[in-house]
Amino acid sequence: MKEKVCIVDYGSGNQKSLFNLISYMNFDVIISCEFNDIKNSTHLLLPGVGSYPSVMKKLREKNLINVLSEQVLIKKKPFLGICVGMQILSTKGLEFYETDGLNWIQGEVRLLSTNLKMPHIGWNNIKIINSGLDLKINNFDFYFLHSYVFDVINKSEVIAITEYGEYFPSIVNKENIWGFQFHPEKSQVAGQLILKNFFNSN
Repeated sequence: MKEKVCIVDYGSGNQKSLFNLISYMNFDVIISCEFNDIKNSTHLLLPGVGSYPSVMKKLREKNLINVLSEQVLIKKKPFLGICVGMQILSTKGLEFYETDGLNWIQGEVRLLSTNLKMPHIGWNNIKIINSGLDLKINNFDFYFLHSYVFDVINKSEVIAITEYGEYFPSIVNKENIWGFQFHPEKSQVAGQLILKNFFNSN
């Protein structure tokens, strides 16, 4: 079955650059919040720009949580959350105030603990610590822009880590659910490679 990618449109600001990259890679991709588009896709992507509470608020306002939960948790459709889109996979977030997340991967999101300049912005490498999807991304750098990190309870669900004053999860995975703390759409060749492997291996 040919991949049909849906970038979930909940009002995030960086969807177009992700759409352009996936289109350039010759995958069938749309940006939509329509339930039928979400249900008819083979892969779901949730990019994240802004705060944890604002993303959760927008998902609730657009009534997207139930349809996403059905497609991801029941239908087992491959899902990728990017940046804050990864962070809201958690049980709760502590950005500004405590906010309930999707709780698809247990853990909480907290402020990065470092004396280095914040936010963590720019290129950094990742270290694979658990097997899983063969992402073929060793020795590549990726583009980060964030101040909060995801403390995952089950460490086997942390696929890769990155160091910025402390080590934090940069790739998480539970069954068909994936999260990237970095921005593949801003990571040039490395971003194309990891997205291609995600689409082709799920």
